[in-house]
Amino acid sequence: DAGGSIGAALALWHHELKNKRKIYKNDGMKGSYLGPIFSQDEIEKTLRSEEANFETLSKKAIIEKTVNEIIKGKVIGWFQGRMEFGPRALGNRSIIADARSNNMQKILNLKVKYREDFRPFAPSILIEDLPKWFELECDSPYMLLVANINKQFRTKNTDDYNLISGFDKLKYQRSTLPAITHVDYSARIQTVHQSTNAIFHELISYFKKETECPVLINTSFNVRGEPIVCSPKDAFKCFMGTEIDILVCGNSILYKEKQDSKLKKNYKLKYALD
Repeated sequence: DAGGSIGAALALWHHELKNKRKIYKNDGMKGSYLGPIFSQDEIEKTLRSEEANFETLSKKAIIEKTVNEIIKGKVIGWFQGRMEFGPRALGNRSIIADARSNNMQKILNLKVKYREDFRPFAPSILIEDLPKWFELECDSPYMLLVANINKQFRTKNTDDYNLISGFDKLKYQRSTLPAITHVDYSARIQTVHQSTNAIFHELISYFKKETECPVLINTSFNVRGEPIVCSPKDAFKCFMGTEIDILVCGNSILYKEKQDSKLKKNYKLKYALD
């Protein structure tokens, strides 16, 4: 776990070397985007070397086109900026989709992650909209905190819902954001801040403008059994080995149906279920 290495270093720094501990009231890690970054030229050079079919647009056009495809129900591989440090994607190496979809949880599990269809996904929400949508009174920029979705967005189920348990509850829609709402009405939240991830914040803001919903599904850009993608080459290979519909890599956009079929891979049977 990435946090273990930080903890070990801090333990040595404070306990053995006797350095004073500093407490940061705000997000001292500023999103923890500490990994490699690739220029647009590097991205395009990699995509050409992989024989990918792509087009490069302005940032504004990329955001608008991506949002329009999400609204249509498409699954997006989203590759931007520096890679996140840590165990989960925070909007730079992410698979994103529409949290309002009734079947997106099952689609992502069966067609992208290749795992059991009941597994939950997390929401990314604009920090300024957090109080309206979730019962959480503090930031959660690292997708660590779980909170209930506000009652106004919960679906009123029959009395049967409280009498059943386990997988049977998955048959019921639980909120207006069914793809990210657990059976107990909770979700593991990432708050998105303009100051730490401007482009992801801009993407969700445009999605909100078009749909009045400031929430997207955000799951790590990988398949089960493999690490999160790091480079444009990793992103393209994962894109071609899963049923992700569209890859957005920097300002370049790739559509699955426009790729040479000989480049497709099959990750579905590569790893056994956990």
